[in-house]
Amino acid sequence: MTATRVDIKHRAYDFAKQTVLFVGKQEYKHIYHSLIDQLLRSSASVGANLVEGYAGSSKNDFIKFYTIALKSANESKFWLCLLRDTIWKEHEGTLNRLLNEANEISKILASIIIKTKENSKKKMLSLFLIFLF
Repeated sequence: MTATRVDIKHRAYDFAKQTVLFVGKQEYKHIYHSLIDQLLRSSASVGANLVEGYAGSSKNDFIKFYTIALKSANESKFWLCLLRDTIWKEHEGTLNRLLNEANEISKILASIIIKTKENSKKKMLSLFLIFLF
């Protein structure tokens, strides 16, 4: 496992933890529960899918779960922005920090996915060329 993959799992865990701790301190009306629940689910989903992807049985599993993690990070950005701009305006700084971390995680995941796909294509091409000769 590369250092980037270890780092991203730790960052995703910390992102989910910081989100849970922040939300746990807030008071809100019941009407907003589903929005907040979606944020908690999507932020935790990032790390959970990274762990599952790393434990996967194939490169395709790895790519599939890392892609789901990327989608969850992007979903988290949506909920963070929505909550920042509506019910938690007074916590703009904290929400922006969480949003920045979600952005960084998304960039790292996209890079890992692209590189993994490229490496898989190169490997397939070299196997094909070996087979021909």
